[in-house]
Amino acid sequence: MKHPFQRSLADPSSVSTPCTLTTPQASRPSGCYGFRLAGLDGGRALLVDAPAEWPLLDVRQVAASGTGPAVDRVGADRAELPLHDGWMTVDRSPARVVFRLHALRPAADLIHPYLAPAAALVARWAGLESFHAGAFVAGGGAWIVLGDKEDGKSTMLAQLALEGCQVLTDDLAVVDHGCVLAGPRCIDLREPAAAQLGVGEPLGVVGIRERWRLRLDPAVARVPLRGWVRLAWDDEVGVDEVRGAERMLALMPFRSVRLTPEEPRVLIDLGSLPMLRLRRPRRWDALREAGRRLVGAIAG
Repeated sequence: MKHPFQRSLADPSSVSTPCTLTTPQASRPSGCYGFRLAGLDGGRALLVDAPAEWPLLDVRQVAASGTGPAVDRVGADRAELPLHDGWMTVDRSPARVVFRLHALRPAADLIHPYLAPAAALVARWAGLESFHAGAFVAGGGAWIVLGDKEDGKSTMLAQLALEGCQVLTDDLAVVDHGCVLAGPRCIDLREPAAAQLGVGEPLGVVGIRERWRLRLDPAVARVPLRGWVRLAWDDEVGVDEVRGAERMLALMPFRSVRLTPEEPRVLIDLGSLPMLRLRRPRRWDALREAGRRLVGAIAG
């Protein structure tokens, strides 16, 4: 049965203010999270044009044999990370991810959501910080959106995309020398959000839950980071500035790899950037106002 929410941003009739970006050339290297990806057969539409300076990350999958680790095992040059349907091994040099799965998955599933933990770890080995967060572009730069589980992060990003903002990434924001690196070109929603927004292609169960995928327009590979958005629930829609040490305290729980940073100054610099707290009620009819108030506050 055809799902009623099969709209994407690639269909200009599906949004009031669609983005106007150039489609990448298929012959160019493609990737996400700051890596050129090799070894994948398919999934090109979810990737961005990868600059030549992005390091190569080899991504493979094999049928699982034996039993994987029950907990993360992270060393200086190699890691094993459990998955619900197998496990992955991650090597530092040469950079390689091997998904060891009980049932092989399409390349699109490996790109999102399976790849994010491995990409975060390889980025950490390269000296980069990453956050379990999304990011969008407004006011001439990127803003990273922080939210706990059930805080509506992906839903808010989808609303911003439908309002014409470019969404850079949904669930992993890698920061490289003050820039946010583009992630896969999709946002995965739950059914209630897909129904309310009228978007999303039903994928069935991918990872540990059902997903309705909103496909995003192509994006530039990197955008200067301007600040942070911390999501919060409240009785009214409002945007407040987060000041002082509270900014750093808000950032720390969302670090993707919570190892001691090689360059603590990087975290200090990130914590000094502006941070806005977006408050809104748990009501669907407040979603559009919240998105517009946020973009307005950024524009000043």
